[in-house]
Amino acid sequence: MLLADDWKEYELIDAGGGEKLERWGKYILRRPDPQAIWPVQGNTDKWNRADAHYHRSKSGGGHWEYLNKIPQRWTIRYGDLSFYVEPTGFKHTGLFPEHAVNWKWIIKKIKDAQRPVRVLNLFAYTGGATVAAAYAGAEVCHVDASKGMVTRAKENITLSGLQDKPVRYITDDVMKFVQREIRRQKQYEAVIMDPPSYGRGPNGELWKIEDELFNLIELCVKVLSDKPLFFMVNSYTASLSPTVVKNMLIMAVQKRFGGKVISYELGLPVSGSPIVLPCGTTGRWESV
Repeated sequence: MLLADDWKEYELIDAGGGEKLERWGKYILRRPDPQAIWPVQGNTDKWNRADAHYHRSKSGGGHWEYLNKIPQRWTIRYGDLSFYVEPTGFKHTGLFPEHAVNWKWIIKKIKDAQRPVRVLNLFAYTGGATVAAAYAGAEVCHVDASKGMVTRAKENITLSGLQDKPVRYITDDVMKFVQREIRRQKQYEAVIMDPPSYGRGPNGELWKIEDELFNLIELCVKVLSDKPLFFMVNSYTASLSPTVVKNMLIMAVQKRFGGKVISYELGLPVSGSPIVLPCGTTGRWESV
């Protein structure tokens, strides 16, 4: 397991009872987490210090209960990178802190390459990996079906002082965009993807990860240059274990380019505790 354990402005204070308690900069949020099925241990008073608490609705969705006044959004830093945090109606905050381990790896791979690197970031959300890749000196193509998320990514790039970096923002269905890039004979040295379990594109295109992920990986192999650097797949889908993601990368990428494939669980350590909250899977192919 890879642990995102070097944050200064984010902290997983506690987890249990189907929830997690987090510090995002100055503010403490309490929200559901389906992995935290064990009971809360020790002193429970800290749970009552949350500034906002997300409550799920039995009919789907949910709402935030604001216990203290907090801004609509605020910023936190991870090293030289800056991001907006904004509680949304779907319990998310616009940032997945466990991916800090991937950001570090992306930055190192790109800087160590010492050559021009073009990165294709798919299902790119608010651009954590886009910010990291641009910071490292890559040319980035950021693709997401949500116009709002693409706008947030632009804001995070500007917030990190990277607005002059070569980043292209695309609002489109990922599969259709990659197919067009193949026809255009566009090439990239790296691909990053963070696909949802289920979703729809801007024109209602259906995405179901079990049916589409391997096809997408194979499709993206066709936009890799002759000397690719890395290929990363992240997933929060419970049915996709690290071994499943590793197998897909072996079959689709390693088979053609050699190199090596490694896959891991991602995790966030609970402060002052041996407990770790699992946070999905990442699989990495690299050309080393």
